Amino acid sequence: MQPTRALSALPMPVRRALRKLGADIAAARKRRRITMQLMAERALTSRQTISRLERGDPGVSMGIYATALFVLGMTDRLADLADASADPFVLDLDAERLPQRVRRPSDKRAQP
Repeated sequence: MQPTRALSALPMPVRRALRKLGADIAAARKRRRITMQLMAERALTSRQTISRLERGDPGVSMGIYATALFVLGMTDRLADLADASADPFVLDLDAERLPQRVRRPSDKRAQP
């Protein structure tokens, strides 16, 4: 596969995170005593793709990473990956939007 410009321009923290994810998936697979071949069959992909995934290759699709997590029974972690309730940036923005004062609402319906 020929690397695209986007893949060659990946920031180093992203590369490290992908390598860690791949290593974590490999460790989880080994703890479960699942061979690469069996993992590939269950994920409906090739053994070579599983090998690339476990090395943290950024060219492996997110769908393959997600399927590998499913095979390992770790799909719930994927769902929380970009959860807004755990995003400190969003929480800070929400805190900034809080009103300075809270006023009692005027009850114009009660007046004739």
